[in-house]
This record gives sequence, structure tokens and C-alpha cells, in this order.
Amino acid sequence: MKYLIGIDGGGTKTHCLTTDLNGNILYECFGSASNFLILGTEKVSQTILELIDECKNKLNISYDDISCVLLGTTGAGRRSDAERLQTNFNEFIKLKNISISSFRVESDARIALEGAFSGGPGSILIAGTGSIMFGKDAANNIHRVGGFGRFIGDEGSGYSLGRKALTAISKELDGRGNKTVLTNLLSDKFKIETPEKLIIEIYKNNFDIASAAPLVLQAAEMEDKIALKIIDEETDELLSHISTMAEKIDVPILNVAFIGGIISNDNLYSKTLKKKIAENLPAILIKQSENPPEVGAILMAKEFVNHLK
Repeated sequence: MKYLIGIDGGGTKTHCLTTDLNGNILYECFGSASNFLILGTEKVSQTILELIDECKNKLNISYDDISCVLLGTTGAGRRSDAERLQTNFNEFIKLKNISISSFRVESDARIALEGAFSGGPGSILIAGTGSIMFGKDAANNIHRVGGFGRFIGDEGSGYSLGRKALTAISKELDGRGNKTVLTNLLSDKFKIETPEKLIIEIYKNNFDIASAAPLVLQAAEMEDKIALKIIDEETDELLSHISTMAEKIDVPILNVAFIGGIISNDNLYSKTLKKKIAENLPAILIKQSENPPEVGAILMAKEFVNHLK
């Protein structure tokens, strides 16, 4: 009997599934973070091997029984980075005299797309700390919108919301901007009350910009004008992502799944975005993801094995 292993690697934990070749789940386990751009390929390779070994030992199988291991992980958005981890992992296990038939690395967004529509066509809008949109058409072509990172992109993300909130707060603290509830909320939550403290936290203490995003939602619920303006601007950015994807995938109805807490949860931000979609993009149908990303990894592993036959 042959097996597939699908892995969803994140910034805080890694989720692993083992299935038969039909995708029936046989074992599930978890490991530590696997963002190799931060942790390095050797540490992440060790984490992945530990998960594979746990699956192997629990199911009493050998490495030869594993047809494919497919990892979708944070940091693998560029093909060159994904291939670097792929190569380094294979070198890592070779030093241990271990051989695995096939080890593949994809981005976390890619396996999320496959899981969301069970391998079929559709699109996912991801808005968490960053933002990006992926789509798959009926011919299995992959389309992408956004994903240019926090310096020149990530519109509509937690980072962008947080950055705009902190900018508005800095202007009030400096006497250049209008008063906003955001300033008091930042003080209450993070004890940042002066321009000096704000500068130190941002530029010396590596303050997590995206952690200010929930303050925007809280202030908007209190009808703070600046927070409401930020939400209006950032949902417009996400609406632009969706509109552009709809142009790339020209179908009567485009199914879109929301991924990332800032838009998948029930809050003013997600409600505002859904309202704008209903008013401006009637050909967009918002759907729940059919499967989690780790199942998407299994589907991709299965497809890869089938192509080898």
C-alpha cells in the first residue's frame, strides 16, 4: 500500500496529514513553525522529517511506502525559494541515509486554493497580516493578484490597517491631525502615549504593525471617523483585487473564499467588504472553503503522483 503526506506549514505551527492514494485520512499530527525564511531550511527540514517519521512510525510503514510528501508553507511564494527548501530538505535526509520518492514544496496560498474548492476552479482572497489573491480557472491555469509585500503592497491587510492607524495616531500626538479614538485605544492596550514612545516601539522594539489592526475595527464600531475612513479605503483595495481576478477568470459566476481572520470572521470590516461586493460585483459568489489547506496539500500530492504514472 502506498501513502501521501500533505503538510500545511505556518508561522506558528505545522499541520500534517497522511492518507492513502485515494485521500482517505489515516493519521494526523502537528509540529512547530516552518517559515524557513525566518527559521532557516535546516531547522524546518528537521521539523518536517520529525512529522514524516511520526506518521511512518504510527502507521508502521517505511519511507518506500510514501509516494509523495507535499509541503505548502509560509515563505514559499517565489518558486526559487520553494525549490531551495526542496533541495535542502533532500540533502538533509540524504545525510541521514533516508530516501523519499518525492518531496514537493508549494506556497501556503497554493494549497489553500486547492483545498478551498477540492481541486476545482475558484479563487481565494487572503487577508491576514498580508494580502494576496489566487485563482484557478477551468483549464487549471493559476492566476494571482497582489502579494507585493508590506513595502509596496499588502493592501487591505492587517498590516495596512495597522500602519494607517499608527500614522493617524502619530499625527494626533504631533498636533498635525484630527483627534481619533485610536490614540486612546493604543494607549490602553500597548501603553504607548507619547510621540517618543511610539517612535521607540516602531523603530527600536520592532512593534508588530498588524497588531494595531483590531484597534481600527474597535474604533470603527465606536463610529470614529478616521477608523471608518481606513476601513472604507482598505475594503476598496480588496474590492479592486477581486475585480481584477474576475477579469482574469472570465466566468459568469466566480466563487471566492475568504481566508484570514480579518475577513473570514464576522466583523465590521468583512461586512463592509461583502456589502461592497454585493453592490458592485454581482458575478462574485462568496463561499466557505470546502477543505482546509492540509487537505489541499494532499490533493496536490495526489495530482502529482497521478502525473507520474
